[in-house]
Amino acid sequence: MSHSRREGNAQHGAAEAHLRRSRGLSLIAALALLPIAGCTVGPDFEKPAPPNVDSYTARPLPATTASADVAGGEAQHFVEGSDITGDWWTLFHSKPLSALIEESLANNHDLKAAQAAMSVARENVLAQRGAYYPGVAAGFAASRQLQPQSLAPVPNFPVVPNEFQYNLFTPQVTVSYVPDVFGLNRRTVESLTAQAQEVRFQMIATFTALTANVVVAAIQQGSLQRQIDATHQLIDIETNILQIMQYQYDKGYVSGLDLAAQKSQLAQTTATLPPLMKQSAQLNNLLAALVGRLPSQAPAAQFDLSSLQLPEQLPVSLPSVLVAQRPDVRQAEANMHAASAEIGIAIANRLPDIALTANAGSTALAIDQVFSSGTGFWALGAELTAPIFQGGTLLHQERAARAAYVQAAEQYRSTVLTAFQNVADTLTALEQDADGLNAAAAALDAAKVTLDLAQRRVQDGYASELSLLNAEQTYQQAQITLVEAQADRFADTAALFQALGGGWWHRTDLADDSDEK
Repeated sequence: MSHSRREGNAQHGAAEAHLRRSRGLSLIAALALLPIAGCTVGPDFEKPAPPNVDSYTARPLPATTASADVAGGEAQHFVEGSDITGDWWTLFHSKPLSALIEESLANNHDLKAAQAAMSVARENVLAQRGAYYPGVAAGFAASRQLQPQSLAPVPNFPVVPNEFQYNLFTPQVTVSYVPDVFGLNRRTVESLTAQAQEVRFQMIATFTALTANVVVAAIQQGSLQRQIDATHQLIDIETNILQIMQYQYDKGYVSGLDLAAQKSQLAQTTATLPPLMKQSAQLNNLLAALVGRLPSQAPAAQFDLSSLQLPEQLPVSLPSVLVAQRPDVRQAEANMHAASAEIGIAIANRLPDIALTANAGSTALAIDQVFSSGTGFWALGAELTAPIFQGGTLLHQERAARAAYVQAAEQYRSTVLTAFQNVADTLTALEQDADGLNAAAAALDAAKVTLDLAQRRVQDGYASELSLLNAEQTYQQAQITLVEAQADRFADTAALFQALGGGWWHRTDLADDSDEK
């Protein structure tokens, strides 16, 4: 054979090998881009409609609450249909309170854990979306092999004539693709997306509860400190009364029964002090934990109710939008959505499954011969798998998924009822506690008048010191009642903002493009 003819044959073989490799790669590319027309089995989730009501309470709310001429006694106006600001705590106009909340948002570990859980859920969604695309893997194998010499005489059997030890190099690319014919992957992604929303709204609920808890704890701290101070004064007053009555008893002016009654009164008042001290210490520990500190590192700031300003305009969201604002309701809705998608997953698992594969590569006896003429290979494959008998497992899994959806739907309805109950309870508390503060302020004014009269009578010599101490005792008890009523009004206001959702949809760090109000 002439040199030119051998060269021509070599060129023809190389062209043929290149053509085969190109055909194989084209088939792989076509497989990767293969459009599969399929359906998505299972129910399509429909967002529940909000309750068809136009009010939260059985009777209409008053336009304005009662007022009293004391700190926290301002009249509050209910503004129906008004929106909530994302930093509602600033309406109390307390810089120490706002600073404490910002510290809690930056350092609270429960909130950080909820944020991390949200990141986990989002990454799981992105990971599952990868199943929409073909999987591509590359491999390279190298081996040295020994061919049995006893088989050498067999014609054409040796891989390399007259050689029994040889190397084998095999690089290859494998493409696999599972067409989502019945929507198994789409429903799985839908379920994971709904679960991610569930985790997100759980994080928002943690945020809302954290801010409300800090505000209420600060209010209670200020209230308890004033109650402790008033109780100390009561103990001093009743101790003086007891000393006077002891003197009168010794002189025979009062009976032993009167003396014993006063001792009992002093003991009862003294017994109220340790619980107040305990609550105050526990509140300090709570505030420390809320801002991410240890109890020994509790914030030094002491809140005074007189430093807080009661918001006079109270937004009352429309009942039709409450379900979109409450994070617990949105969380229950997302759980319901995930349960709906699980039905589609269970149905798809009972249907046939198709898997497509393709691979191409080269096998050569020397590394420098890889991808040379005659060494290439490719393969295409398709596999259809259909469940025939699973002992009823798949059927009962589908039934369980449908029952789980009913469970999630009922939990959603229960959560909605609880949300409306919370708002109604808070609105009632705002109205009634305003009346309570008004009555407490009137009782304090009456006690102050009695105390002033007693002081004048003692100064003029018309009354004993004992009557003055009794008037002071009544006045301090009225002070304690007033402080409790003031704290209730501030706490009720914070509770209303929390019950209406907390305004998270106005915060850029919490809202996203999918949020709708």
